[in-house]
Amino acid sequence: MPTDTPTDTLTDLFEEHRPMLLGVAYRMLGRAADAEDVVQEAWLRWTAEDRAEVREPRAFLVRITTRLAIDRLRQSQARRESYVGPWLPEPVVTDFGPSAPDTAERALLADSVSLAVLVVLESLSPLERAVFVLREAFGFPYGEIATALDRSEAAVRQLAGRARRHVDEGKPRYDVDPVERRDLTERFLAAAAGGDLGGLLALLAPDVRLVGDAGGKAKTPLRIIESADKVGRFLAATSYKAEERFELRFVEINGAPALLALDGDRVDSLVQIEVRDGRVQCVYIIRNPDKLQGLLGSAGL
Repeated sequence: MPTDTPTDTLTDLFEEHRPMLLGVAYRMLGRAADAEDVVQEAWLRWTAEDRAEVREPRAFLVRITTRLAIDRLRQSQARRESYVGPWLPEPVVTDFGPSAPDTAERALLADSVSLAVLVVLESLSPLERAVFVLREAFGFPYGEIATALDRSEAAVRQLAGRARRHVDEGKPRYDVDPVERRDLTERFLAAAAGGDLGGLLALLAPDVRLVGDAGGKAKTPLRIIESADKVGRFLAATSYKAEERFELRFVEINGAPALLALDGDRVDSLVQIEVRDGRVQCVYIIRNPDKLQGLLGSAGL
């Protein structure tokens, strides 16, 4: 680092872009801890870089962060092959704050970080995922993405097209009014927490799916459960009188309302739903303690 570059200036420039870098890394990796590690490594490289070689700090930082995330993603994909049961992203409390004051921009950010979209992104190649995240979630021009990935712009456009088609095929194809989703979420979770099978069946779509992630460290189904009857009976049997055993709290997780079950100073589980046509289409349950412990310091928990 040249002596004529004040440390506080380097820090200020990096901190200005940190939220975006974390957003890119998290959407690439699906784990907040891994995203933090990648951004920390980007900081180290930023401080060691010859300032004369950095004409555009944002472009440089995005390039380094994206390449580091691709490397880590390739390593983690091999580990996930031995993961016990279904895999879901590590949940994060979402509060976009003043960085996204516009309703349309907020909706775009929320959609790009939703559990449903992150699950679909797992099936993309690392390069496709990088292009999708940079283009769809953050609106980077194709030319900047090409530079960041050391690919031609034509190749990046091809990657973007494949990724977009794949995500469109795999993600839920419906928009839900936030107020409607919150209301249905509250009614569903109240029925689940109370073990109300009849109430659950009235809210579940016939082809509803339940995806549980515990990583072998807590009890959840080792396979995806399908159909209203099977999902309803599972929830009624396992969640009976949960409101008497846990402190239940609504929090916005990955851009949508979710219920946290707190057992003292520990998050026992997280439940979130997808909604279509006024019915619950998918239920996500996360009980892997490694993925839940990071929520304790967020949103006043």
